[in-house]
Amino acid sequence: MAHQMTLKRIEPVTHDTYHLVFDRPDGFEYTPGQGVELHVLKDGWEDKGRPFTPVTLPHEPTLEFVIKSYPDRHGVTEQIGKMQPGDEMKMKGPFGAISDHGPGIFIAGGAGITPMIAVLRQQLHENGTLEGSTLVFANKTENDIIWRDKFEAMRGLNTAFVVDEAGASVPQQRLERDYLSQFAGANSRCYLCGPPPMMKAVRQALDDLGVKDENIIQEKW
Repeated sequence: MAHQMTLKRIEPVTHDTYHLVFDRPDGFEYTPGQGVELHVLKDGWEDKGRPFTPVTLPHEPTLEFVIKSYPDRHGVTEQIGKMQPGDEMKMKGPFGAISDHGPGIFIAGGAGITPMIAVLRQQLHENGTLEGSTLVFANKTENDIIWRDKFEAMRGLNTAFVVDEAGASVPQQRLERDYLSQFAGANSRCYLCGPPPMMKAVRQALDDLGVKDENIIQEKW
């Protein structure tokens, strides 16, 4: 089912990431972690939908997204970064494989953090704490870390931020087996989302650590 939405507010989150706020369309139901397909209703772009994940919860009155813009690709995310309040979007969905299965190790790369935002917020809403959960969040640079202050403020959540660049205030580190071994083991429940090469490498590392396939919740690309 398609819904048409009017942008209420847009604001920067990082140098290339935006927080978009819409009224939640009547009749739209979804599960935290599920994604939708968004279309910019602008000449030449109506048919170019891309998947994004709401960061708000189903009981909240707004529907909000955190979207990373890639201007060098001259695609949908570039157009989204140029949007202004009053602009229109079409939304289809929901869909997606990530949902709340309880506390676990949340392993994200870049914009792959967005499905996990809603799941973490849902767990915090229901339980009042995220004790027992760890967020391992990898980015290219420290300036790319989305919602860092919000994650650090989430009660009970253990956070581990890593980047590719040297000289940052967080470790320069890849998500390799030895690094992940301090967070995940054979009995861990792991959530995984990020660029396909990163997901493939992390999935192999989790396999090497003995994490069972049924305990890995990951987005399908």
